[in-house]
Amino acid sequence: MQYFTYDVSPARVLFGAGRLADVGTELERLGAKCALIITTPEQQAQGHALARQIGSLAGAVFDGATMHTPTEVTAAALAIVQARRCDALVAVGGGSAIGLSKALTLRARLPQIAIPTTYAGSEVTPILGETAAGVKKTRRSPLLLPQVVIYDVELTLSLPPLMSAGSGLNAIAHAAEALYARDANPIISLMAEEGITALARSLPAVVRQPGDLDARADAQYGAWLCGVCLGTVGMALHHKLCHVLGGTFDLPHAQTHAVVLSHAIAYNARAAPGAISRLRRALGGGQEPWLQLHDMVRQLGLPTSLKALGMPKGGLERALELVLTDGYWNPRPMEAEPLRQLLRRAFDGSAPHND
Repeated sequence: MQYFTYDVSPARVLFGAGRLADVGTELERLGAKCALIITTPEQQAQGHALARQIGSLAGAVFDGATMHTPTEVTAAALAIVQARRCDALVAVGGGSAIGLSKALTLRARLPQIAIPTTYAGSEVTPILGETAAGVKKTRRSPLLLPQVVIYDVELTLSLPPLMSAGSGLNAIAHAAEALYARDANPIISLMAEEGITALARSLPAVVRQPGDLDARADAQYGAWLCGVCLGTVGMALHHKLCHVLGGTFDLPHAQTHAVVLSHAIAYNARAAPGAISRLRRALGGGQEPWLQLHDMVRQLGLPTSLKALGMPKGGLERALELVLTDGYWNPRPMEAEPLRQLLRRAFDGSAPHND
């Protein structure tokens, strides 16, 4: 008999092509009259288009969201919230925009509408990763959950194929670690396996034919499930590694997940045989899952090494030190020498080993 706890995260989800048209109605349902629209510099055109769409409900557009949610960027956006007396937040984009929205709601207690254009999954998690003075720290609170999530597959068409692939590998990482989480439960394990299956079959099609709406909808569905996994159960070694590498060395978030994932899975394989069986089934291949994930990164055309992402080789020991700091649960104990070898293989792009 299994004993487990399953907490359901409250959210209103609108899914389907063209659902962006519902933003104004959803703001009115929340009682909002002045929304701050949040985007990145790359997606400012989408932000301003949405502002025109919702008319008088748009208080301002902040297009300075960036990776790893630096606290100085949050302070700049908060000043606009206060100056314009905004009473709601609308984030359009990936983890950068949605992360900034979460950081603002934590400080100003405002309702959020999240409109993801990537597969990162941040929109359905009560988790915020903030960076201050080069150190990224994770915060977790139900207050961080958006009240409404709008999945409009048409918005993902602007995501280039390689960015789509990286974002999808990021999502797979959430579900893969959920399979061996300390607080794993059968419902989340079902979601994790289904989410990985959907992404594994859809990402190659998205890269081959970026305009394939069916493939992109399948990827968005898988990413939603993977995001729910991330938001419901704890993560382990993989996410610790990526937070350290991204926050300390400013490496690109999704690509870092793509490089590290196979190595983290290999490290934990012997300590989590049940999770590996589910992962093998979800990926549908004959190879060991960590080798298949490593090959998937290469086949999708993504970088396979930390070196290619700009990681300095001299930073590996600093990364190891930070990973071993502040105890982080993992199915296999955090051991310095095996982790050092893991980081070296990830740096070089070598095949992962489950030693």
